[in-house]
Amino acid sequence: MNAPVNLKPEGPSKGQREKLVVIGNGMAGCRAVEEILARDADRYEITIFGAEPRVNYNRIMLSPVLAGEKTFDEIVINTPEWYAENGITLVSGDRVERIDRDTRSVVAASGRIEPYDTLLIATGSDPFIIPVPGKDLDGVVTFRDLDDVDRMLAAAGKGGSAVVIGGGLLGLEAAHGLTLRGMKVTVIHLMPTLMERQLDEAAGFLLRSELERRGQTILTGANTKEVLGKDGKVTGVLLEDGTEIPADIVVMAVGIRPATGLARDAGLEVERGILVDDHMVTSDPDVLSVGECVQHRGLCYGLVAPLWEMCRALADHATGQPSGYAGSVTSTKLKVSGIDLFSAGDFSGGEGCEDIVLRDAARGIYKRVIVKEGRLVGAVLYGDTADGSWYFDLLRKGEDVSDIREALIFGQAFASGGALADPNAAVAALSADAEICGCNGVSKGQVVSCIEGGAHSLDAVRTGCKASASCGSCTGLVESLLAITLGGEVESGPATMCKCTSFTHDDVRALILEKNLKSIPHVMQELHWSTPDGCASCRPALNYYLLCALPGAYVDDQKSRFVNERLHANIQKDGTYSVVPRMWGGLTNPRELRAIADVVEKYDAPMVKVTGGQRLDIFGIKKEDLPAVWADLNAAGMVSGHAYGKSLRTVKTCVGSEWCRFGTQDSTGLGVKIERMTWGSWMPHKFKIAVSGCPRNCAEATIKDFGVVCVDSGYELHVGGNGGIKVRATDLLCKVATEEEAMEMCAAFIQLYREEARYLERTAPWIERVGLEHVQRALADPAAVRQYAARFRYSQTFMQDDPWAKRAAGERADLHQHLATVRLGQPTPDLENA
Repeated sequence: MNAPVNLKPEGPSKGQREKLVVIGNGMAGCRAVEEILARDADRYEITIFGAEPRVNYNRIMLSPVLAGEKTFDEIVINTPEWYAENGITLVSGDRVERIDRDTRSVVAASGRIEPYDTLLIATGSDPFIIPVPGKDLDGVVTFRDLDDVDRMLAAAGKGGSAVVIGGGLLGLEAAHGLTLRGMKVTVIHLMPTLMERQLDEAAGFLLRSELERRGQTILTGANTKEVLGKDGKVTGVLLEDGTEIPADIVVMAVGIRPATGLARDAGLEVERGILVDDHMVTSDPDVLSVGECVQHRGLCYGLVAPLWEMCRALADHATGQPSGYAGSVTSTKLKVSGIDLFSAGDFSGGEGCEDIVLRDAARGIYKRVIVKEGRLVGAVLYGDTADGSWYFDLLRKGEDVSDIREALIFGQAFASGGALADPNAAVAALSADAEICGCNGVSKGQVVSCIEGGAHSLDAVRTGCKASASCGSCTGLVESLLAITLGGEVESGPATMCKCTSFTHDDVRALILEKNLKSIPHVMQELHWSTPDGCASCRPALNYYLLCALPGAYVDDQKSRFVNERLHANIQKDGTYSVVPRMWGGLTNPRELRAIADVVEKYDAPMVKVTGGQRLDIFGIKKEDLPAVWADLNAAGMVSGHAYGKSLRTVKTCVGSEWCRFGTQDSTGLGVKIERMTWGSWMPHKFKIAVSGCPRNCAEATIKDFGVVCVDSGYELHVGGNGGIKVRATDLLCKVATEEEAMEMCAAFIQLYREEARYLERTAPWIERVGLEHVQRALADPAAVRQYAARFRYSQTFMQDDPWAKRAAGERADLHQHLATVRLGQPTPDLENA
C-alpha cells in the first residue's frame, strides 16, 4: 500500500517548459497548482510528490469521515483524472527526503531524483507529540491524515474508552467523532478554557457544558504526566494530580507545528516556519513555499482560509503577475453537528477596545464583538452564528462601524434598519449549491428539487429530503424556499406545538428520544425555541414528554405544571381548594370515613360531595391548610386521589359477583387491583377506568378511557370512551379470558397512549385520529403487549410516590415556600390560573 505510485501523463513532449516540482500533495500544494494552471496552463511541467499513497483530499473534512457523516470518496478534491488531464506527474507514497539546492533537485525515499527550475515546498505541519513516557505505545495516535482516522475507526469498532489530549479544534472534533462511534470519551485540556485561542471564557463555558451534556467528560487545567500501557499497548493516561483515566486509544491533538525539516536541512531561512515574503518566495529565489509550513510577517497559520490567499499570491508571482500577500484575518467554526460556534479576529480586548456583549442564558446564546477605534476587530458567537459572515466581512474590510455601533450586536438585519429584514430576498440570492441544512447536508438545489417534485409543505420537505428534520435551525430557510418556489400554493402542515417552536408535538416527542434530550432547557436549546422560557402551552407538554421518555432519570419540573398539579388539589372559584382522597375501586371503611369527617369539622369545610368516580370530595379548604389536611388523611392511610392531575383519576366499579345476583366476575376486586397498578401515573390527559361486573354496565365502563365489562367467558376490554361535553361510547379493543390478561392489556394500552398521544389529547380524540385499527395492530402481538406493559410497570416504580405523604413526612416547609412563591406569581405565571 505504501509503495510509490507514479501517475505520469501521456502525450506529446513538453519541450522547454520550466520544471516545477511540488513537495506536498495536500490542500495547499494542489491549490497553488490549480491557481497556476488557471493563469498559465502551459508555463510549467509539473511533478507533485506526496507522502501519502493517495490523491489529494480535503483534510479539514476528516472530522465528518470519523463521525461517519462522509466517506473518503466524498472528500477527494483532485481525482487521478485531474492529474492526467492537466499533464501532472503524481508521485504518491514516496516522501521527499532531501533538497539539493546546488543541483536544483530533490531526492525521494525511493531514490528517485527529480530536477527543478522552481521548487514549491508545501509540506504542511506535523502534529505535536507531548514528550511524556508512553507516547510511543501502540494505541497512541494523532489526528492529521486518513491513516489516523482509520486507526481511530478500528479502535472504535472494538468499543471501550478513548482519551483525547487537547481541547482545541482538532481535539474536540476527534472526541465528537469517537463519541458518535460509541466510545466513552474523556477530553484532557491543559488550559482552563476549551479552544482558548478562538473562544473567550464565556463561550468556552457554554461549549464545555454542551459537550458534557452529550456524554463527554471534559477535564480542563489537566496536565498529562504519562501514557500508561501494558505489553506495549496503551491502557490509560495518568495526570499530574494522580488521576488515572482508562483508555483503549489515546488521541494526541495538542497542536501542530510547521513541517520545516526539509527546508532547514537545505539551508533555507527558518524560524518557527519557513520564512517567506509577500510573494511566498523563500530565502532562495528559486524556492517558493506556501501553507502551514510557512512564516509570513512573523505569523504561522493553521487554518485553511489563509492557504487560499497565499496560493493566489504565489500563482501571481509564478506566472509573472505579482500582487502580494499581506496576511490574513481568520475565522473559526467547529465541525461538530448541533453546535453553532463562530470566532474571528482578536477577542483579547484590552486598552482602547470596547466590548459589546449579548447573552440569552435560557437559550444558550452568547455574542461578543470587540470594537477598536470605530472598527470591528473581533467577534465570538455561540448558539446563533447567522451573522458570522457579516461580522467577518466587516472585520476583513476594516470598515468604520461607528454609525451602527448601537445596533451592531443585534446583527445585520437590525443594523441595516430593516432594509435586509426580508429573509426571502436573502435566500433567493443563494446559489443552488449553498447549504441549507447542515445537519443532513442538504443544499438549496436539493430542497428546490424536492419542492418541485411535489413536497408542498414543511412536513413534506422534511420527509422528502430531510431538510429541517433534525435540529430545526434551518426551518426558516426551508419555509422561505417554499414561499419562493410555490408562491401561494404552500400547504400548511400539522399544527406546531405552540408559537414558541416550528415543531409539532410528534416532532418534539421523536426528537427527545433521537437526540437524548434530558431537560426542558435542553429541548428548547437543541430545537431552537423562539422564546426564552417557553409558554403555558409548551412547558407542561415538554414536562410530560420528558417524564414519559425518561422514567427515573428526569426530575419532574413543578413550575411547568398547572396550579392544581403544583398544589395537589383543585382550585375553586372562591380561591379555596377541594381535596379528594383516593378510595381504591370506590371502597372505603370506618377509619377512612371518620378521618374525612374529622377533617371536615377541623378545617370548617362547607361541603362534602360524593363524586361520579365513587369518592368523597372535600370542598372549601384554605391554601394554607392543605399540608395539614393531607397529613390528617395520610394518618388514616389515605393518599392523593389525583383529582387535579393529567393522570389516572378513578377506577369505578360495581359490586360484581360477590354481592350482585347478575354479576359474572369479581369486578370490585379487579377494579382495586387495576387502580393499585395504575395510580400515580402521569398521562397526556386525565384518564378514567371502570369495571362492570356484567353487561348491564352499572359502572358505566363503556364511556371510560379504559373499560372492562365482565361476561361469563371472561372480560371484554373497551377503549376511548368519554362522558364529557362530547359523549363517546368506547370501541371494543379485544376480549380476554383471565384477570391477569385484562391487567396486562390495560397496562399495555395505557403505555401505548402515553407514548403516542399528544399532550392534552384524551383517549377518544387520539383513537379517532390514529384509528382503532392502529391500536389493535400495535397490541395484537402478545410480545408487544408484554413490552408495553413492562415499560408501564417500570415507569410506575418511579411514579407511585404519594405527593401528600411526601409533604406530610417533612416537606411542609418546602411546600409553604412554594405556596408563597405561587402567590407572588413568580414561577411561570401564565400557569397560575390555567
